[in-house]
Amino acid sequence: YGGVKGPYYVSGFDPIATTQNEPIKGAITMKTVTSSSNWKAAIVLGITTAIFLQTQIANAAQATGAPPTDEPAPTALNSMDEQYAWVGDLGDRDALPGKPLYQAHCAGCHEAQVYKAPHTTWLELMSPQVLYRSVTEGIMQAQAAHLSNEQKQHIVEYITQMRLGDPDATPAVAWCEGPDRKFNALDETRLTGWGHDTRRYVAPEVAGLDRAELERLELKWAFGYPASTRARSQPTIAMGAVFVGSQDGTVYAFDLETGCVRWTFAARAEVRTGITLGKRGPDETPTAYFGDIIANLYAIDAETGELIWQTSADDHHSATLTGTPAFAEGKLYVPVSSLEVVTAADPDYACCTFRGHVLAVDSNDGSVIWDSYSIPNQPISLATTRAGTKVFSPSGAPVWTSPTVDVARNLLIFGTGENYSSPADQNSDAVIAVRLDTGERLWSRQTFPDDAWNVACMMIDNPNCPEEDGPDYDQASSPLLVDLGDERTLVVAGQKDGRVFALDWETGQSKVWETKLGRGSIQGGVHFGMAAAGSTVFVPINDMNDTRNGEWLDPQKARPGVSAIDAATGEVLWSHVQSNVCGEGRPFCDPGVSAPVTATDDAVVAGHLDGFIRIYNSETGAIVWSFDTATSVTGTNGVVAKGGSMSGSGPALGDGHLVINSGYGLYNHEAGNALLVFAPRGEEGISQR
Repeated sequence: YGGVKGPYYVSGFDPIATTQNEPIKGAITMKTVTSSSNWKAAIVLGITTAIFLQTQIANAAQATGAPPTDEPAPTALNSMDEQYAWVGDLGDRDALPGKPLYQAHCAGCHEAQVYKAPHTTWLELMSPQVLYRSVTEGIMQAQAAHLSNEQKQHIVEYITQMRLGDPDATPAVAWCEGPDRKFNALDETRLTGWGHDTRRYVAPEVAGLDRAELERLELKWAFGYPASTRARSQPTIAMGAVFVGSQDGTVYAFDLETGCVRWTFAARAEVRTGITLGKRGPDETPTAYFGDIIANLYAIDAETGELIWQTSADDHHSATLTGTPAFAEGKLYVPVSSLEVVTAADPDYACCTFRGHVLAVDSNDGSVIWDSYSIPNQPISLATTRAGTKVFSPSGAPVWTSPTVDVARNLLIFGTGENYSSPADQNSDAVIAVRLDTGERLWSRQTFPDDAWNVACMMIDNPNCPEEDGPDYDQASSPLLVDLGDERTLVVAGQKDGRVFALDWETGQSKVWETKLGRGSIQGGVHFGMAAAGSTVFVPINDMNDTRNGEWLDPQKARPGVSAIDAATGEVLWSHVQSNVCGEGRPFCDPGVSAPVTATDDAVVAGHLDGFIRIYNSETGAIVWSFDTATSVTGTNGVVAKGGSMSGSGPALGDGHLVINSGYGLYNHEAGNALLVFAPRGEEGISQR
């Protein structure tokens, strides 16, 4: 679940000790405070008794971490519309002419939990052009045939809350000409990061940058994604190109040197996964693999952008592909997540029926080889809410990060998120290992018990909130296999409660060490990804203070920034806690690190939620270079590119360049639309182009 923000007032570092089996669960919620107030109002036993009880409740609240009386009350969520940064200016949504049309012609499927019909929550995340194409010439053409083009436009604008504009418009790009159109040969030994190695380590000879060169980077070129508020697909550097997805579903292949576009491909919805490259078939054709937010999985020719095959990874109406598919020996390993955690905010929604899973797919044709579910048993109706809505369980445990693959050990490891409904089971917030060849489960280690949560819990008194009420402490970061050089290999995992720990890889049952690096929240703690160089693990910590779910989080315990730990012992080698430099007028700015970090031998690169890229000396934690991505520049396509919060994807290093996406206009993060490419000073910069 995407991030939110608040100011921090933190200095220094003080790791918080915890036991191995009893992680700290955090502060009390606004609902607890509210119910306490109701109790006091109900007491009519006399003035003395009332004063006594009030004193006792105040003392208890202070002891359990409630906000001081001079602090503002924590905010709760009223509507999912509050979580989105829209680019439209259509005014009151309820007054739009598309509302009655949508309710009459669309809601019957898209809000009725119909399989293969993406829930409205997903439709709202699509661009108006993509949605319009689907009802005029795509998969929904037959269902919308009786509607006029004007009615279709009204429906699309109501759903997306953005103006359609020219439905036939294609993204403005500067097309490559001459030799700039030519790709280099694909060298699979130089592929790094998600899709190939979850440690996100880039060897210096692949990065093409030493620390001295990293310290003198300058912006080489930029690209502004048209009509976009987020840029969260992980860029891939290979073949002399940059491959990346975008909010409107366009996948781009840019020339790395100039920023011109070699080809584009139009997916059916936003592509937020990374682009995984691999050689396909006996001819070893360079192929790009990726997924979109409505769970379509694609294979396209990496040199031409032509579609090879497309399949659905899951027919559930709220399924999505968030994590980057892993590629090994001709097979794809695809993590499947869902946005049912959000649709459950509707009290009339029967929560929940999705189960997370990883499926193995033949990269040649998209056929499924095996499918391994995080929850083995299908959900059944077990209860009803006080609103009379059915409750299905067990559910959730989504897999929303890239899986870790070890071919030599015939091993695949992935992490899971929370259950969506009560009762919570043992498969949520877990690290799970399966056989790479069959998907058979080898072991599972739950790292936070009794965690059932959905977005209804961010609202006051929503009956769809499970009785556990969170705390939503997912295994959010890809588990890392770290070789220690002494014939030992450990699984190092990070959790949204701010803990990092090491397990034995053979059984997962032996916890070697545990270190608490952050306070944690529903947004982390550790969010999208750690990195490892040798036996050093680099851990980004988010620790925002206002998660908009009515929960007060002690700002004095927040540790937003980056830390380095020894993978053998869990010892903290250094920790940089980032001060708040957001200033006034930026309510969605935050100093923490939600995005994954990337490491090379001498440095670790992090994109922060305050819009700054910061490069750290990997030995000391000192910042050696920084850049404010929230500065506007003109892209190679003539569109103004301005970054914002960075989350979901991280920096890419390769062939002497640093490439990063910036902007995350969801869940109260700062919007942005920028793809930024840096190279050492001395090469031609964007100012000379």
